[in-house]
Amino acid sequence: MTGKFVRADGRDIDQLREVTITREWSAHAEGSALIEFGATKVLCTASVESDVPRWLRGQGRGWVTAEYAMLPRATNTRNARESIKGKVGGRTHEISRLIGRSLRAVVDLESLGENMITLDCDVLQADGGTRTAAVTGAFVALADAIEWARGEGRIRKRAEVLRDSVAAISVGVLPNGTAVLDLPYGEDSTAGTDMNVVATGSGDFVEVQGTAEGAPFNRNQLNELLDLSLIGCGRLAELQRMALAQ
Repeated sequence: MTGKFVRADGRDIDQLREVTITREWSAHAEGSALIEFGATKVLCTASVESDVPRWLRGQGRGWVTAEYAMLPRATNTRNARESIKGKVGGRTHEISRLIGRSLRAVVDLESLGENMITLDCDVLQADGGTRTAAVTGAFVALADAIEWARGEGRIRKRAEVLRDSVAAISVGVLPNGTAVLDLPYGEDSTAGTDMNVVATGSGDFVEVQGTAEGAPFNRNQLNELLDLSLIGCGRLAELQRMALAQ
């Protein structure tokens, strides 16, 4: 699916920004990855604990959860730290839950055993697509943390903890009616329809978040956006595999 329309940054409609995944970015975390979607940069770290939430204890199952945050100068103006405000914002809660749900969709919690893995996704620099970058990078950090736990004897050697990979991407409809993949802030802020899609490496959907601003979108546009999202998530799954194989 290659269109003739060329975007402001020179990309075609179905082309990702340059994506870079740097594993083991943190020297202390059991798994970590710095992921870059163009100018958007998110650090994802995975911490393994030999414990689970109280409501899961004694059931032989593990848990995967996530926390998302933005550094004060991740954007062009400074935002006060939510810890200083004393209240975590609704957007932060929403994205944290999205990341956790997305990762649990591909984890066999029984094979994980009574271990909890927490993914901390911190936005170092934002230029659109921070939540999708966080999901994509968090999977790589999670995979490394699982292998660390296996090496430490906390997970059975042959346990198939990961059933698939998972990644996320943004799609949207520009003011001229063109559907595009992977929107930076300049496109996201003006798009008539904005959608975030989470999908597995095998091409199944985990979550679709779509909103029209002004004019609604029709079924044909929805199909086009979903097709674009699967192209993007498929490419991201390939990049994840390449990163984890190194």
